Amino acid sequence: MEGDAADEELATLAKAIGHPARVRILRLLARKSGCACGDIVDAFPLAQSTVSQHLRVLKDAGLICGDENGTRVCYGIEPRAMRRLRALVGGL
Repeated sequence: MEGDAADEELATLAKAIGHPARVRILRLLARKSGCACGDIVDAFPLAQSTVSQHLRVLKDAGLICGDENGTRVCYGIEPRAMRRLRALVGGL
């Protein structure tokens, strides 16, 4: 059963990174210790609403976290989830 659960987990994570903008966001966040949504919007030629949607997908998959600080949210990589993604892909 572990194989089936791992396959499901990999499929969920792969779906989350299945858009080039989300891969770029992950790369940006990997280079920084934390990044506000506005900073991410400034880094890409995407509307704020589009960036927010991509961030939500990544957060729902557990690949990033968002810490609220007043009206701002600072996003960062979830290291454990990224290690898990690497392990799952490496097991293909």
